[in-house]
Parts: sequence; structure tokens; C-alpha cells
Amino acid sequence: MKLDRKGKLPFICQIVGYKNTGKTTLLASILGILTAGGHRVAVIKHDAHGFEMDHPGTDTYKHREAGAEGIAIVSAGRTAVLEERAAGLYELIGRFDTYDCILIEGFKEAPFPKLVMVKEAGDTGLLDRLPCVAGAVCWPGMKKQVQQQIAGLTVYGTEEAEHAARWIEEQIKGYA
Repeated sequence: MKLDRKGKLPFICQIVGYKNTGKTTLLASILGILTAGGHRVAVIKHDAHGFEMDHPGTDTYKHREAGAEGIAIVSAGRTAVLEERAAGLYELIGRFDTYDCILIEGFKEAPFPKLVMVKEAGDTGLLDRLPCVAGAVCWPGMKKQVQQQIAGLTVYGTEEAEHAARWIEEQIKGYA
């Protein structure tokens, strides 16, 4: 993996939790705050169900249908690469090594600082099981339970995305 920034990777933070706990909503809020503050942020999202980015009728779709296993499309302001293979997390991180921060949605077991979404009592098991838990983001009614479960853990409410973003900004400063 190539490194920029004097041999350092960008600050990497994961947003993890079970399905429908608000991961994407939190990530989008944090992303908006970080980019408004001038930070260059990349996002990597894990999708356990498969996805389709290309659509019938486009040239790239025709190329894929004709057998291309790798396709790149480039314009003046955007580049997209579509490959017919799974890419590993570390490979993707390497592609984004010049950004200030990489936000990762999912990949629960990866060893990066993570904010765990807690919507209900059954979600709290992730706090003890996952590596590198830096904090929790709790739905209403769960904050106190999480604070009691793990003394000293930073805990935000779902309405406190700005506080979580400010924590990430402090980490980015430490990586600069």
C-alpha cells in the first residue's frame, strides 16, 4: 500500500452497527460537517447484499455486458472504476491515502477506531465484542445504559452528530 502524508494514512473511523440503526444517516451528517470544515473525506461502505451501480443503456453497462471485467469512466470532475471482483478493505484504503479522513460504514471486525450505533439493548453486545471501540452513538433511551455498561466510553446521542464530527476533527488534526 502506498503512503502519502509523510508515511501516514489518513485518519480512519468506522461507523458500525446492526441493520437499520442509523449508520448511513450518522455518516452523512458527519461527512457534511467535516467537508464544510474543509476536510477531504473518502467513504468506504460495506454492502452485504450486493449492489448494482451501472444501468442498462449506458456505455459502461454495454462494456460490462460484452465481457469487460474492469471499466473506468472519467470526466473533467469525476472518475469511477467498476470491477467484477471484490476488493479488500486495505486495498480500498490504499486508494484513498491522500485524503484527510476515511469514513468506513461497516466492516465491523476491522481494527480501526469505531463509533458503534446502539438502537436497542441487544445492540450493546457489540461494544464488548468489537475491536477498537472509540465511542457509541445511542438512540433515545439507550445512552444511560451504555454509559453504565462501559465506564469512561464516549457516548453521543443520535442528535449529537456534530459532537462526533468534532471528535473526528480532533483525530484528523493529530494525523496531519
